[in-house]
Amino acid sequence: RFIAKPCALGLKVQANGPQKAQPNAILEKVFTAITKHPDEKRLEGLSKQLDWDVRSIQRWFRQRRNQEKPSTLRKFCESMWRFTFYLYIFTYGVRFLKKTPWLWNTRQCWSGYPYQPLMPDLHYYYIVELSFYWSLMFSQFIDVKRKDFGIMFTHHIVTVTLITFSYVTNLTRVGTLILCLHDAADIVLEAAKMANYCKCQKLSDLLFLAFAVVFIVSRLGIYPLWILNTTLFELYEALGNFPALWVFNVLLMVLQILHCFWSYLIIKAAYKAISKGKVAKDARSDVESSSDEEEPVPGSKAPHSTVATNGTSGTNGTNGYLTGAASSEEH
Repeated sequence: RFIAKPCALGLKVQANGPQKAQPNAILEKVFTAITKHPDEKRLEGLSKQLDWDVRSIQRWFRQRRNQEKPSTLRKFCESMWRFTFYLYIFTYGVRFLKKTPWLWNTRQCWSGYPYQPLMPDLHYYYIVELSFYWSLMFSQFIDVKRKDFGIMFTHHIVTVTLITFSYVTNLTRVGTLILCLHDAADIVLEAAKMANYCKCQKLSDLLFLAFAVVFIVSRLGIYPLWILNTTLFELYEALGNFPALWVFNVLLMVLQILHCFWSYLIIKAAYKAISKGKVAKDARSDVESSSDEEEPVPGSKAPHSTVATNGTSGTNGTNGYLTGAASSEEH
């Protein structure tokens, strides 16, 4: 409120929200009590009741749905907050880990286990990360609903469970490596979003491609070869079989499955960027749950006209997320 908003206004981020629908008691009642996406039969009934043409009623519902979406200014402020947090916590993690022996030799994660002292710096690192992911899990219900809401919710549950479980079982050394590795890509993602909200499309495209590289290298390369290698093999060699080992590894494997899913979406978006010269979007997490493009008029032969959503226009007009090309495909 006191830092991000003045920065956004200084960068001329669009402050006004989407165009508001004109007040109408009948349509408002249908919208709030029955459906936000009326079918063809209901549209024709409302058209006769109000003496409006169907396209006007469709436009009203689209504008009314868009009213509930956050403005570009609000999204910029949210991205700036997340960018600031990820940059801070990643920097903290790197400064902490470069002084530890297990960063350079993962076998040190299991040396003396379970009698490893909990250092104050490590305790602080864990508690701050855990509180942040708890906040993400709850804020997801009041934020814009994305296409991958279920996947992201699963990710937050797995992350919170992993952090808590590793803290309780004192598997914190390898936990710090996992946390630091995951924060690296998110810094670039939030920077790309902010660049897009500022309409710096070339910078946004460049940052998105950088994000794609960092994400794929860290999640599909370093994570399995470095993290899973030590938790699946080195941990077993050092300590043998015990129940916490399997619970921990199952959670880590679920996380890797999510990495593969997101990497597929990111590679697809990056391919569009290379083939069309623009970034479509980061398909990982900022895609809306439904498109609010102009609906076709039942039985109409009128040509379709492109309508921008959420009060923006042109190529960047899909609710302020990373755009480009004619695709409606965004962390």
